[in-house]
Amino acid sequence: MSATTAPPVRRTALPRTAAAVPLARAVVRSALAGPGAPADPDTAELLTAELVANAVEHAGAGAAVELVVELLPEGCRIEVHDGDPRPPGALTPALPGEYPDPLQEHGRGLLLLRTLSASCGHRPTPRGKAVWFTLSAQPRPRRGGCDLGRSAAV
Repeated sequence: MSATTAPPVRRTALPRTAAAVPLARAVVRSALAGPGAPADPDTAELLTAELVANAVEHAGAGAAVELVVELLPEGCRIEVHDGDPRPPGALTPALPGEYPDPLQEHGRGLLLLRTLSASCGHRPTPRGKAVWFTLSAQPRPRRGGCDLGRSAAV
């Protein structure tokens, strides 16, 4: 009988200040470091930064913000927990021709989340909500060089 191990999970309490964003990015970068990273670390950092910034901005005063990074064989799942029980803006795909106002400072984070993640959503928690996304496993590079998706001229 073989024992199965649970996927590695990192939980990090974050301050409810602007310092939470670079701290969260560093946690994600560390979790996805190395040649066997299960998902694209740059995309994971970007989407995490968006979720953490939203949590810091919208969570109630004194509410805790927590980052959860779970490495999975098929990619990763990242959650940001906050103390605000209200659901975030629309996490469903935008309608054709539906774009954020280019003159507004806000409104692009959830668009990025919907566009770049494999899946995303939110769920209630005992202390508020968790907003999450998953990223699919990145393809493994071929041995012997890079493949940029084009043929070399001969």
